[in-house]
Amino acid sequence: MIRDEEWPVARLIPISSGSGPEAQEARLASALLAVMAAVPDFGHALLKPLGAPSGRIRTFTEVPFKLGEKTVRPDGVIVVTRAGKDWRALVEAKVAANQLDVDQMNGYFDLARERGYQAVLSISNQYVTSSTDYPIEIDRRRLRRITLHHWSWIDLLTEATVQKEYRGVGDPDQAYILNELIRYLSDPRSGAVAFEGMGSGWTTVRDGARDQTLRKTDEAVMSTAARWDDLVRYLALSLTTELGRQVKHLLPAAERTSAARRQALVDSLVSAGRLYADLQIPNVAGVLSISADLRSRQVIASTSVDAPREGTSKGRVSWLLRQLQVAPSNLTVEARVTWKPTSLASPLSVIQENPSVLYPEKGREIRSFTLTLVSNMGTKRDSGRGSFAESVMNIARTFYGEVLEKLRGWKAPPPKLKRPAEEEESRQEAVAELVGVQPEHIVEVDETTVAVRTHGELRHDAEEPVTDSG
Repeated sequence: MIRDEEWPVARLIPISSGSGPEAQEARLASALLAVMAAVPDFGHALLKPLGAPSGRIRTFTEVPFKLGEKTVRPDGVIVVTRAGKDWRALVEAKVAANQLDVDQMNGYFDLARERGYQAVLSISNQYVTSSTDYPIEIDRRRLRRITLHHWSWIDLLTEATVQKEYRGVGDPDQAYILNELIRYLSDPRSGAVAFEGMGSGWTTVRDGARDQTLRKTDEAVMSTAARWDDLVRYLALSLTTELGRQVKHLLPAAERTSAARRQALVDSLVSAGRLYADLQIPNVAGVLSISADLRSRQVIASTSVDAPREGTSKGRVSWLLRQLQVAPSNLTVEARVTWKPTSLASPLSVIQENPSVLYPEKGREIRSFTLTLVSNMGTKRDSGRGSFAESVMNIARTFYGEVLEKLRGWKAPPPKLKRPAEEEESRQEAVAELVGVQPEHIVEVDETTVAVRTHGELRHDAEEPVTDSG
C-alpha cells in the first residue's frame, strides 16, 4: 500500500526552499506529474504510447528507493491502476541545458528491473528524431522488458496545447489546471527551453560552407548538424500546436538513427553546404520540404504533387493554376515531363500570364509539379530577429499558409453510365453548336475536351468543362 508519508504525492504548487537547477527540476517535474493525475485525458494521452492502461493515475515525486547499498531517488514515479493491477514508471527530469547522465539512467534501469516496473521515462530539453531513438548512448541490454521513452519539454507543451485547444477538456476546473501548466511551461524561467539557437559553432560553419573549407571531423560541423535537427523538431512541434494535427519529421530509411542522420547532414554540409528536412502534415497534398543553402545564403521551402492522370497538358496546368490564385508571385513552378530528364520551370507570375511556358512538346505528358519558395537566410546564431532559426520558421509557415494549405491532390472522377443513343445525339448537337462545327465532325467529347475532325485533321478545343447545359 502506498502511503503519502512514504511516497510524496506530486503537488501542483510544490514547496521548495532550493534555488538551484535541482530545485527547478523538482518544481517543474512535480507540477507536470500533478497535472497528469488531475487531468486524466491529458495524462492518458501522454502515457498510452508507453504502454500504460487507461486507469486511475497517481503520481509521486522524489521517492527514495534502496538499490543495494545506495539510495536511488528518481524525480518521479507514475502509477496507473486498472482492474486491481498497477502499471508503474520511473521518471527522470532535467531542465535548461542539463543533459541526461548515462550512469544515472543505468541506475534507474536496474531499479526498474528489480522492482518489476514497466517503464523508465526521461524528460529534458534534448530532442529525438524518432520514437525509437534516445538522446544519449545507452546499453539497451540493460532494459530487457522495460520500456524506455523520452519527452522533450516542448513535446509536453505541444501535447498540453493540443489537448486544450483541439481535443478539449470537459471539466472547467481541469481546463484551468491544464492552462496553468501551459503558462508555466511557456515561461523561460521554468527551465523548459524552446529553441536557443544554432550554438557557438554556427558562425564558423556558416562562413566555412560559403568558403568550402568545412571538414567532416570539425566539431562545429557536427554540432550544427545536431542543432539543425533540434530546429526541425521544434518547427514540427510548433506547427502541431498551430494546426492541431501531429506534424512529423520524416526520415529516409537510411537516416533513422541519430548516428546515421547526423552523418548524412555532416556529409551534406561539407559537400554542398546544405541542410535539409521533410515534414509530413496530415491531409495535405505533398510533403513540406525545408532546406538551407549556406553557400547562397537562402532558405527554401518546396513540395511536389502529382499531376492529373487524365486530360491534356493544358488542362493539367489549368488545374494547378486554379489552386495558386493567391500564392506568392515569386513562387517557382516546375513541371516534370514523362520520358525527359529535364523539366520546365518558371515563376508563377509568368505562368499566370502565359501558361504555355509549361506545356511540353507534342507527345510528352506532365507527370508532376514541384513548387518552390526561396527567401534570404538569417545569419545570426540565436533564435531572435534576423536569426537563421527565424528565417527557417518564417518560410515554413509562409509556404504552408499560402501554398500547401490551398493544394488538393487530384482524384479521378467517378465512372459515368453510358448514355442512351438519343441523349448522346442531342448532346453532340449542343456541343457542335458551342464550338461552331457540324455534328458529324465531332469525334469525341469528355468532361474537359472536345475532339473535332476538320479537313482530315484532329484538333482539340475547350479549356473549361463541357456540360449538358452548355
